[in-house]
Amino acid sequence: MAKRGSRRAAADTQRRRQSSGQRHAPTGWRLWLRRSLIWGGAAALLGALFLGLAVVFAARSLPSYSSLKATQPGQTIVVRARDGSELVELGPSYGKWLDSPQIPAVMKDAMISVEDRRYFSHPGVDPIGLARAVYIWITGERRLQATSTITQQLARNLFLNSNRSFDRKLREIILAMALESKFSKQQILELYLNKVYFGGGAYGIDSASRKFFSHDATDLSTAEAAIIAGLVKAPSRFSPTADVDAAVNRANVVLELMRQQGRISASEAAVDPSAVKLKKDASQNSVRYFTDWALPQLDLLLPETFEPIEVWTTLDVGMQQAAATAIKANVPGGTQGALVSMDRDGAILAMVGGTDYVATNYNRATEALRQPGSAWKLFVFLAALEAGYTPEDSVKDVPVTIDGWSPRNNGGGYAGEIDVRTAFAYSKNTVAAQLGNEVGFGTVASMARRFGITSEISTYPAMVLGSSETRVIDMTRAFAAVSAGGNSVEPFGIVKVTTTGGEVLYRHERKEPTKLVPDYVAAGMTDLLQTAVSTGTGRAAQIGRPVAGKTGTTTSNKDGWFLGFSSGITTGVWMGRDDAKAVAGLQGGTAPARAFAAFMRYAVKDRPIEQFKTDLKLPEWQLEPDEEYLEGNPDDYYYIDEAGNLVEPQRPSNASGGDSGPGPFPVEGEQPTPGPGSGPATPGPRRPAPGADATQAASDDFLDNATGARPPGSAAPLQRPRPQPTVQPGTPRQ
Repeated sequence: MAKRGSRRAAADTQRRRQSSGQRHAPTGWRLWLRRSLIWGGAAALLGALFLGLAVVFAARSLPSYSSLKATQPGQTIVVRARDGSELVELGPSYGKWLDSPQIPAVMKDAMISVEDRRYFSHPGVDPIGLARAVYIWITGERRLQATSTITQQLARNLFLNSNRSFDRKLREIILAMALESKFSKQQILELYLNKVYFGGGAYGIDSASRKFFSHDATDLSTAEAAIIAGLVKAPSRFSPTADVDAAVNRANVVLELMRQQGRISASEAAVDPSAVKLKKDASQNSVRYFTDWALPQLDLLLPETFEPIEVWTTLDVGMQQAAATAIKANVPGGTQGALVSMDRDGAILAMVGGTDYVATNYNRATEALRQPGSAWKLFVFLAALEAGYTPEDSVKDVPVTIDGWSPRNNGGGYAGEIDVRTAFAYSKNTVAAQLGNEVGFGTVASMARRFGITSEISTYPAMVLGSSETRVIDMTRAFAAVSAGGNSVEPFGIVKVTTTGGEVLYRHERKEPTKLVPDYVAAGMTDLLQTAVSTGTGRAAQIGRPVAGKTGTTTSNKDGWFLGFSSGITTGVWMGRDDAKAVAGLQGGTAPARAFAAFMRYAVKDRPIEQFKTDLKLPEWQLEPDEEYLEGNPDDYYYIDEAGNLVEPQRPSNASGGDSGPGPFPVEGEQPTPGPGSGPATPGPRRPAPGADATQAASDDFLDNATGARPPGSAAPLQRPRPQPTVQPGTPRQ
């Protein structure tokens, strides 16, 4: 009985336990919470284990402290001028290495205050700062921003890139903790302060101190330390050489943080950073426009190299200063200016891309596309001269309409019958329109391509007045080719590249120039350009010796140009607003021409006076009426096919002008009135309007032979109908 009672009692106890377990077993959300805590804890444990193992392996693979001190990022490039003098040193600049005891305490305090206030209490990653960033994100005050400690920044600078990815951030955390496990706080801070980037190529506090304050970092004051510490967040935005006010405001933020954290007293925080004497930065001047254009070419000229190099350039220091001064002294208020000057071999002697490189480093000399206005007539008259015109030939300056487009002259007047030389000198729009129509707008576009214009070229009638946008450097190159007697000119800025030990890695070799137009065409064009300066719209460009050039002004005075040459130097000047708004009184013959003259007086002062070769030695085919001579000599003549393409003798060519939609009609100082139906020149056969009077200056047979529409040796001329202008009054030129 006793045994039976004992068994019964045990059974009752078991039932009570089971009943109790059933009552307290978690269900629903409690069950999921319990499971989440268990699995979350397990995942956290595994994550911590993984992180710990990763940190251990990373710490083992880290270089030694001495190896980390010796590493230097980037490549140093010394840029030299034409005479070998140093223009600027680009790339990383390193001061002397400062050991931890040599670094001023105020510099350490400033950096810790603004970049990592809990530096001495975290293991490489700041959990408090990270939690605060997550909280701010959850509350919706701003987007999630991961905080980076000084150690994390050092890890990123030493081993990683700046990509904003989760993978890169995880690697950064692991490496930061590995650094903390291997090196002391003082060692990490020493590495950081000697390697962090402060802008302008300066790495480390000593380089930054020398760059901005002209002394080494051991003598940094409180205000100077605050300025340097404030640069880390945004080196370019807070650079004292670019924006003093921004640098001072940032330094005041650093000083206030130092005071709040008890690192300096209230009196020390009251110092005035604006009173700090800054070193003048010689690298932030107009020379940088040139280096920004020239140095990217090294990627094509050199094999990949990371050793320090010296780049010997074509830039003339005196001419560069004269060019910058000429632009600043003559540019109208609120506008920008650009200048390119090149020698007869294409060497760039001076380049100015704007009035202030620090304010804007956009290079308007090589990048900006602007309408050239009447400066584009260079290509119109080159095509006309090649087609058989001479400077003495008569043309009609009368009202004209081509495909519904009616160009006007500046002032609205018309001179009647004049010669080609006068029409060019006084930039007669009606004559340019007639000549472009006669030789073909595609022919003019092809001529521009031939002379180095790389941008899109319209073949609408208004293109003869410069509606196609182009670059200053391309237009200057075209005028330089005329100065070179019709031979091609290739602009270049790098003469050679050497190592610091003198080994030559690259040397410029001049290519054999290509004959773009016959000598007589170049001579005739030079004649026209010289007259434009001596008696025409470019009189303000006179410098007391022979000058040849052309003005250019676009619609509503939005752009002003002057391009010309003298004594082997060709210079192009442009002025206008970046937003292409009108500039009151801006014309090519005013401020741009004056800037050209101011620069050229200095540029040619040591060169002998050269007279231009303007004697027209016309080919026999142009002098003799014989059909054999009319066909020309294929050994010395380039002609244009019916599509407007340049065809070299015995060597077909595909150089052709582009075609784009119609644009504004820029003129020399005044906008023409486009008539109804103004539109593109229709490809294929064209017919004159009913009742239109032809005013073609030469017969079709003559122009077909002269422009190559009937190639030498062909039995019959190719059909090349043209739109016929309506002219009142006037008679055809025979």
